[in-house]
Amino acid sequence: MNSQEIMQILEERRTYRRFDEIRQIPDEVVADMKRAAQLASSAMNRQPLRYIYIRTPETVNAVFDITSWGGALPNGEGRPKAGERPTMFVAILSDKALQSKYTSFDEGLAASNLTLSAYAHGVGSCILGSVNADKLRDLLAIDDSLDISCVIGFGYPTHKSTVTEIGEDGDVKYRLDENRDYIVPKKKIEDTATEI
Repeated sequence: MNSQEIMQILEERRTYRRFDEIRQIPDEVVADMKRAAQLASSAMNRQPLRYIYIRTPETVNAVFDITSWGGALPNGEGRPKAGERPTMFVAILSDKALQSKYTSFDEGLAASNLTLSAYAHGVGSCILGSVNADKLRDLLAIDDSLDISCVIGFGYPTHKSTVTEIGEDGDVKYRLDENRDYIVPKKKIEDTATEI
């Protein structure tokens, strides 16, 4: 894979919130995701993270019911409807005994590896911090020694997500166009990066 292909994957691997609910994610894709999570860098190599791969439809639906989606959109427009829901979730957890002030970096790197490896197979994702942690803990029988970082919904996307430059008004909120495709404004490189 060359640098142009990598940059294309980075541009296309957006947040997706509508999926083909009939199309399941194959075992070999999940195996690549597990390997990608294992390969994620970890501060001081403490490796505090644990993962639960939620694939059975009943449990996927139960997790979906305790998540919130697309908070920047009005009237629940960002929440997948029946037939558009993810077909898999991954819960990212951290072992309290192994945490450090850098654990959030580990979580971000792992989420990036998971979503990139999935997208290399055409599987989209949505990282969800808005999950009812108490209900998730009960549902998945998560031990009290583990903190819940987030859950990530996965599935084959049924919409597009396009990056655009922020307009004159400076609004950074993502929105839906007339086809219900996502438009994601990004700041200009010169507004976020400095060279010395």
